[in-house]
Amino acid sequence: MKPTLLLCALLLLAVGASAQRPSDRALIAKADKLIIVTTPEWNSVKGRLVRYEKRGGHWEQLGGPVEIVVGKNGMGWTPALPPEKDAPVKREGDGRSPAGVFRLTQTFGFADSLPVAKDYLPLTPAIECVDDVKSKHYAHIVDRSEVPVDWNSSEKMREISLYKWGVVVPYNMSDTKSGAGSCIFLHIRPASGNGTAGCTAMPEGNIEEIVRWIGKGAVLVQMPEVEYANMKTKLGTP
Repeated sequence: MKPTLLLCALLLLAVGASAQRPSDRALIAKADKLIIVTTPEWNSVKGRLVRYEKRGGHWEQLGGPVEIVVGKNGMGWTPALPPEKDAPVKREGDGRSPAGVFRLTQTFGFADSLPVAKDYLPLTPAIECVDDVKSKHYAHIVDRSEVPVDWNSSEKMREISLYKWGVVVPYNMSDTKSGAGSCIFLHIRPASGNGTAGCTAMPEGNIEEIVRWIGKGAVLVQMPEVEYANMKTKLGTP
């Protein structure tokens, strides 16, 4: 690449990065509930989750850290703008959880209703999350009784016991990219303690508490410890 073209490319990346971080910071600044998930390294499966609430303009921690597992192969940046060129990038079927900042509002579970949750989805046998990259419903949760079925692969959510309680992580649900990954949730941890296909999982009591606590919504910040330490000042997080 010629020097001039290389400089232009670097400038475009810089502009893109500066555009994304203030957006994340604004999202966090408006929130009153915050979940921080970190792991030791990109390929780590085990990590911890800490919850915060904003009180008097300051973030206050709620309880102690919760042990969690992420994808069986660790984490990967969202593909839109990986902040590090050598870091892994999330793809469909890669066994990685997405790293980034996400607004959480929708919860789900086996209970027929949950008045304390603003946007609770009771899982019926017809509710599925589509992971077929060829489907127009790819990366979305649908009621198969209400839409034309154009997929060959999906998660039948009611049949998955780990989804008794859960929170939708809206990764790749807006401006969906085919093959970038789908069906990302916070949910109950497998009994084996192993990593997931790409979700973040924890003990049942902890995820149930989070489902009931979220209310109008919360923001999830999820990434390896070093990346979080480098970014938390810009993000305005604890």
